[in-house]
Amino acid sequence: QVQLVESGGGLVQPGGSLRLSCAASGSIFSINAMGWYRQAPGKQRELVATIFISSGDITNYAESVEGRFTISRGNAKNTVYLQMNNLQPADTAVYYCRAEGRLGQNYWGQGSQVTVSS
Repeated sequence: QVQLVESGGGLVQPGGSLRLSCAASGSIFSINAMGWYRQAPGKQRELVATIFISSGDITNYAESVEGRFTISRGNAKNTVYLQMNNLQPADTAVYYCRAEGRLGQNYWGQGSQVTVSS
């Protein structure tokens, strides 16, 4: 079992930055990949960024955030970050951390509200 606890959401002006954190506990060695999803009201949950832990920390990004967002792992390897720069109103959503287990399990954080508004 893996537990994910998120922090770092909030309100920011357009052009500003936020960093989301996702702390993993439990069977962290069973994690194959971690990522961040977001869901705006009335929209489907979409994948924002992925880091493939079992593949040398290779990262992928949605086209809408490429060049602005960075997913990374902390030195302790039990925390994943999403650095979000040049935030825009279209980035407003609830952001969810996700961990994929080696047996196909999906674990989710509780969600963090990110609001970009002037």
